[in-house]
Amino acid sequence: MIQPVKEKIILGIDPGTTIMGYGVIRVNGTTPKMEAMGVIDMRKIKDHYLKLKHIHERVYGLIDSFLPDEVAIEAPFYGKNVQSMLKLGRAQGIAMAVALSRDIPITEYAPLKIKMAITGNGKASKEQVAEMLQRILRFDKSEMPVFLDATDGLAAAYCHYLQMGKPEITKSFKSWKDFINKNPNRVSR
Repeated sequence: MIQPVKEKIILGIDPGTTIMGYGVIRVNGTTPKMEAMGVIDMRKIKDHYLKLKHIHERVYGLIDSFLPDEVAIEAPFYGKNVQSMLKLGRAQGIAMAVALSRDIPITEYAPLKIKMAITGNGKASKEQVAEMLQRILRFDKSEMPVFLDATDGLAAAYCHYLQMGKPEITKSFKSWKDFINKNPNRVSR
């Protein structure tokens, strides 16, 4: 069980070479709050190496702006296209190198683990993850981003928060009904 922290900032990153999502959570005590989320949009950059440079600059900017204590990053999933995997791995590596250059610890999470932590379903859609985060972190629907890569970055940060060991969140439940029965105060009607 984790002891409540005075304040911790977690930067979550969903790596990509076209759209890279990020989310920032501020934890006060044991209460998480969405601080920011957005995307690094590289659709107009044609050269892959210039995309990597852009990722480098923007991740430095995020770190300078939010001063995270830890970084949570989504691990690349295994795909059929080897070239896409290599490009995605490079993007992830750049983001990791920037955090490491600032001595910020990194934790990597598989997409399945992140989805499971947020929704209870490892095969949940981006929309389901986004909707659940909106409910859990209580941000307005108007703050929902156009690109759900942003909520994927936020999901990585929130998954990391859960891994910190908040006992009422991380205990096991048999089903959503079981969760609701054991946590009536967390359900809004």
